[in-house]
Formats: sequence, C-alpha cells, structure tokens
Amino acid sequence: MKSYPEMTKTELEAQHKELAAAYDRLKAKGLKLNMARGKPGLDQLALSMPMLDTLTAQSDCFTENGIDCRNYGELPGIPEARKLFGDYLGIQPEEVIVVGSASLTFMYDCIARAMLMGVLGSEKPWGKYEKIKFLCPVPGYDRHFTICESLGIEMINIPLTEWGPDMDLVDRLVAEDETIKGIWCVPKYTNPLGGSYSDEAVRRLANLKPKAKDFRIFWDNAYNMHYVYRHVPILNILEECKKAGNPDLVYIFGSTSKISFPGAGVAFFGASKENVDFTLKQLNAQSISWDKMNMLRHVRFFQDLDGLRAHLDKHAALLRPKFDAVLHALEGELASAGVGTWVTPCGGYFVTYMSMPGCAKRIVSLCKEAGVVLTDAGATHPYHKDPEDSYIRLAPSFPSPEELAQAMEVFCTAAKLAAVEKLLAQ
Repeated sequence: MKSYPEMTKTELEAQHKELAAAYDRLKAKGLKLNMARGKPGLDQLALSMPMLDTLTAQSDCFTENGIDCRNYGELPGIPEARKLFGDYLGIQPEEVIVVGSASLTFMYDCIARAMLMGVLGSEKPWGKYEKIKFLCPVPGYDRHFTICESLGIEMINIPLTEWGPDMDLVDRLVAEDETIKGIWCVPKYTNPLGGSYSDEAVRRLANLKPKAKDFRIFWDNAYNMHYVYRHVPILNILEECKKAGNPDLVYIFGSTSKISFPGAGVAFFGASKENVDFTLKQLNAQSISWDKMNMLRHVRFFQDLDGLRAHLDKHAALLRPKFDAVLHALEGELASAGVGTWVTPCGGYFVTYMSMPGCAKRIVSLCKEAGVVLTDAGATHPYHKDPEDSYIRLAPSFPSPEELAQAMEVFCTAAKLAAVEKLLAQ
C-alpha cells in the first residue's frame, strides 16, 4: 500500500470516505476512556497496599537513633529516609532533604523562594530583576511550564532529542544572558519522549558556565528507576558537577509518587551540602517538620535500595503489556501510512506521537468526540504553543490493556483521518 503522502487526490478521497465511516462506527460505541495523564493503574497501586500495615496503633514509631516520628523535628527528614533516597539518587545522605508527598510542590517552592530570597550565591533575589528566563527543553512536562508561567518567568524553547537538549544552544544562551536563571531537565525516560540523556549531554550541563552566578539546573529525575523494557544508566549529575568545579549548579528532585502512592508518597531534594544547608535555613521559616510517619512507613516497607528495585520490577511487569498495546497499534496501523513518527521508550510513563505538522489538535479533538481523552495538544510546549502542532503525548499506564486496544483503534483512525484531511486541503 502507498503511504498517504504518495497517494493521488482520488485515492485520498477514497481513503477519506472509508476512514470517516470507520470513525463514525467507533464514535457510535460511546466509549469513555482516558489516556490524558500518567497515573499508575489500579494494579500498580495494589502493589503498595501492604505498606499501610507497616505502622499500626501498636507500632514502634521511633527511628533507629531514637527519633519519635509522631512529634515535631527533623526538618531534613529522618536519617533512614535520607539514606534510602540518597542511595536511590546516588548521592550522600547529607546531600538529601526528604520533604512532603510531591516533588512538584518542592520545585515550585524552590523557585518561589529564589524569587523572594535568592539562592546560594545570589546577588539579589530573582524577583528583583525586571525579567528572568528559564530554558525549557521541548517537548517537555507541562507542569514545569505552568510553574514558570504562574510566576511570570519567560520561557525559551530548547529542542530536545532522545539524547538530551540542544547543548550548543544551551551553552550559548546561558553564557550570554544573566537573566536566564535555570533550565528544566527530565533526564531519564523523559516526559514525554521517553529518551535518556547521553553522557555527553550530562557532562556538558555539568560544565556550563552561566553568566548568571545564581543559575540552577532543575534536574527532575522523576523516572529514575522506572524502566519498562530496559534499564538505561545515566551519569550522576551531582558527581559530574563536582568534577567540573560546579558543585552548587544542580537541584535534584524525585519522589515515590509512581512507586508507592501518588499524593501519599515521599518526595526528596538532592544538592550539594552547601545548597542543602542554605535551603534548610530558608525552610526553617516555612516548616518545623514533614510527615515523618510516612517516611518511616516507606523505609520499613522498602527497607533498602534492593527493595526499591524489586518493587519497580513488579511495576515494569504490569506496564509492559500496556506499552506493547500502544506500540503494536502504532506500528500496525500507522507505520505504512507515513503520517507520523514515534519513539519507542525504554521506560517512563509515555509514548510520544509526532503527527504531520498541523494535525495534532485535530487528532486530539477527533479522539475526544469518540470518547477517548488525551493530553491537550500543545501541552508539551510552553504557553501550550507547539509551533508545528505535531506532538501528542499518549499515557498508557492507567487503562487496562483491553481498554488501550479500544483507545488506540480510535487514535489510529483519528490520526489517519486528520492526515488525509490535511493532505486534501493542500
């Protein structure tokens, strides 16, 4: 079969008639399916239910060194949790602060504090500048962009490949503009492309020479050990920053939101000891302690890094059939049509489809009309403006494999229909 771009107008018109009829049949089914956000499925959440039994009314609620987790204190987090999540990030316990349930909240807090009070090495708070900017690799995570937009921070698009951001562009921009205060990075199984930063990309980021002395890399390592098909190692960014003489350049964020329970997990922040100490001084005005009972619950359930690894092996086994369903549908239905491309991720929570330019919004709209909710087209870019109107983020984690098969039938039909409409309009 010819690809759609190779077809004559007559052939495209015949395809359009056939696809429109197929779409109407799917629409008539009255489906109600959601692939909008990367939420763990019910089977994944069930894996952590035994954690709720680790602390009862009869439990010893003291840490190994005698801290009473029921009471105030220990702003950096309990020692066992700092050790466990330091091991998870590959850094030392004293380089970790264990915080509340959401890393996103702490990212916002870090930027808000920087706006009000500055960071280690600041000449003045970020908010005292007439304008500040962040570099945003695209496609990227919509919530990062929302933080910047809500605080009036100008965002600059940086092209992102499977192997990292365009480092030539990053190098040049940060070296010449002191109003650029940070860059967002999801370094492993990126949201949404699913790629991982190469050694070169990590080293070049660690060796940046920003004009702004208070520039920070916001290293959102949300999917650190969340493989689906294959583990992909990446370099330790903090170690590379130390080697480069830039130990204070990076802030690392992570959580158990997709390991235990979203909204009831544990989040953590990693940085140089100097950054950690500075941050704790700022936090002292904000809080006395976090939820140490939840920290204790997590530590007793997972025990150590091997326990975390074993738990994530179970997650991968549940996610793999769902990713298979999405990828098999794309390959079987769209590969020969020549109307889009996609990246097969090794891990993470998403598959990104790149449609023909000018088709993404139409595809998402067609899917919604047929009962399949996707992430809004444009959400992968700052200000919800994808200049190519091409990127669509597919989130396979929450629906069952059977529901995914139905959703992907709708998606593939919509993708082909939108492409034919586009080609006929040219």
